[in-house]
Amino acid sequence: MAESEAALAAVSEKPPTSEPAPDGAIKRTLRRKLSDSRIDHQPGFVLHSYPWRETSLIIETFTREFGRVAVVARGAKRPTSQFRGLLSPFNPIALSWSGRNEIKTLVRAEWLGGMQPLRGDALLAAFYANELLVRLLARGDPHLTTFGSYVELLQSLGQKSRHDTALRRFELDLLQDIGYALPLALCAEGSPIDAAAQYAFSGDRGAQLIDANTARERDALSFADTVSGRTLLAMAARDFAHPQVAAESKVLLRQVIRFHLDGKPLNTRRILQDLKQL
Repeated sequence: MAESEAALAAVSEKPPTSEPAPDGAIKRTLRRKLSDSRIDHQPGFVLHSYPWRETSLIIETFTREFGRVAVVARGAKRPTSQFRGLLSPFNPIALSWSGRNEIKTLVRAEWLGGMQPLRGDALLAAFYANELLVRLLARGDPHLTTFGSYVELLQSLGQKSRHDTALRRFELDLLQDIGYALPLALCAEGSPIDAAAQYAFSGDRGAQLIDANTARERDALSFADTVSGRTLLAMAARDFAHPQVAAESKVLLRQVIRFHLDGKPLNTRRILQDLKQL
């Protein structure tokens, strides 16, 4: 048990924040490492896999220092493969790969352990997070902050905590890390958000106050476009305890993520909607 806890601590370790190195220097160093022919014992997770040829798999992984990395696991579908039982989503593993092409060759995978198994709604939420990472992260870009947030999300989903709260925090952290941070404390005109006011919110402009000057436009705005100032301020504080905040933040973040995906739907959302109709 102690070894599993130590391994998980190593996986979830976040970079120091007291004196961070310049972003450009970090990315240049990590990209240089990424081009090396061999990487050993890199903590990570499987995001998605699909068949390649008769016995192999292409695996999309999310690693601590190298971000999203695609590897080919040769012979992974054979009963005697060393990878059997290891290349499943949400299992903390240490990955070793080689190669200079975009798709590397997986050399070794070691189970690190320490995570609770996910079931039901928690499992669907985790698959949703995986799809966000695949769709929003470019291969080869390091995202140490997002990796830490992803580990925290999986830990929260494995416990009897509110899954929606864990997801909202992860979504906000992810958007901020990839350069799409939501302006939650100020409206588009630069004035502070008023908790008692109503706002129209869009992915490209942020929050716009709905007042007497814009009241005539309100009928044209759907619920997905409007949000209370109270919710915006609560989101800025990562506080989703109030039911109204939980409901409005879910709709708002769904809208913003759809905007950054150019309107393309997420498969996990479609599957969840289909399941609810059964």
